[in-house]
Amino acid sequence: MPTLDAASHAQSVWKEVLEYLSRLHSPWVRQWFGELVPLEFAGGVLSVRAATTIQQQYLTGKCRDVFNEAVQAVTGNLVTVSFITGANAGGGLARFGDSYDDVILSPDYVFDNFVTGPCNRLAHSASVAVAEKPGRAYNPMFIHGGCGLGKTHLLQATCQDILRRAPDCRILYLSCDTFINHFMDCVQNGDMSEFRYRYRHVDVLVIDDIHFLTRRDRTQEEFFHTFNTLFQANKQIILSSDAPPNEIPDLEDRLVSRFNSGLVARVDKPCYETRIAIVAKKAKLRGITLPETVVQYIARRVESNTRELEGAITKIQGYAMLNGGKYDMDVARSALGDIIPASERVVTVQQIVDAVTKFYNVRLADLQSKKRHKSIALPRQVCMFLARQKTRYSLEEIGGYFGGRDHTTVMHAIRTITDHRNTDPTFAAQLERIEGTLIPAQAQSA
Repeated sequence: MPTLDAASHAQSVWKEVLEYLSRLHSPWVRQWFGELVPLEFAGGVLSVRAATTIQQQYLTGKCRDVFNEAVQAVTGNLVTVSFITGANAGGGLARFGDSYDDVILSPDYVFDNFVTGPCNRLAHSASVAVAEKPGRAYNPMFIHGGCGLGKTHLLQATCQDILRRAPDCRILYLSCDTFINHFMDCVQNGDMSEFRYRYRHVDVLVIDDIHFLTRRDRTQEEFFHTFNTLFQANKQIILSSDAPPNEIPDLEDRLVSRFNSGLVARVDKPCYETRIAIVAKKAKLRGITLPETVVQYIARRVESNTRELEGAITKIQGYAMLNGGKYDMDVARSALGDIIPASERVVTVQQIVDAVTKFYNVRLADLQSKKRHKSIALPRQVCMFLARQKTRYSLEEIGGYFGGRDHTTVMHAIRTITDHRNTDPTFAAQLERIEGTLIPAQAQSA
């Protein structure tokens, strides 16, 4: 046991560490940091006890560097912070051998911190039911929606609530990319027995972004058998995607059928009232109090998703640090002045077509034709991508504009352009130039 003086010294250093983080790394600070207890500062290590294993894993995996920077700054010595847990700290993700899965649960992503509204009520209710009765309520549970709308929050909240009720439950949470890469490695190394044991001997399997299984026949085959093994054993399966099962391109019919056999819940963009509640909740989680006028300003300014609302709060935090920690409308306007609300950024499909056909020197008739040559297919896909990004048209409406193509073709085009943009800097620059020529209709008429 540390002496009284040692414990007092640890508490003093810890207080300075938290003050340092609040001054220089405020976006990292969370309200639940108040649950962390400094134990001792000895041998160049500040030992801090976390309330749960999930907190300990998150702090060690995500926050170690920033805490080490803080403790070294306040002590002037090359020391580190070590996060530990008590004997009854609760469960974490399933462990296999000496490695954890690549996904680390965030203590932020619990049900208490999730704001419900018309956009996500079904998905939230289903997640709570699954957490209460895994394998019996809704199995599989399939949540789909656009980026940043809260799918990951619901998946992680479900896992954490299951672990709260049953700390020994074996949960495997991973991205679809991890599943694919692990499968390919095991095939090459002849370790398929190890692969199958890992994925088929769990109580709960959670896979984020399952739509990346598209066009991967061998991986789909393996996942099909994994799904069946777990389902027949009444083990819970939870999946997320950017589209419902029947709209994922090149997904085998038997997988579509199984994904649809449970509960499929959609998450939509939050309405204004829900955005207000989200901003207030996210600000409180960071330990800051925003005036109601600032909360409303953020909710009006950022209309797309929860992730961008969080980004807006982070930006305002940064500006507030430069203004003595004051959160007011002047700071909010300075921080978000360059963010144009989605309602003011709408362009027409015709504007997109004009810009793309001019850039690639093709005709609208070609884009609407059945031609599949790359010189025509790429501009057509760019049009579909920009139409989805810049207009309010549905996938079906966009496909109809470009020769009566179905929604799966549009989804494939969006994914193709997204991947191309992320991997080819030259193409990304070309896409940016095209976007730069698009002027919102409102701005044109102003």
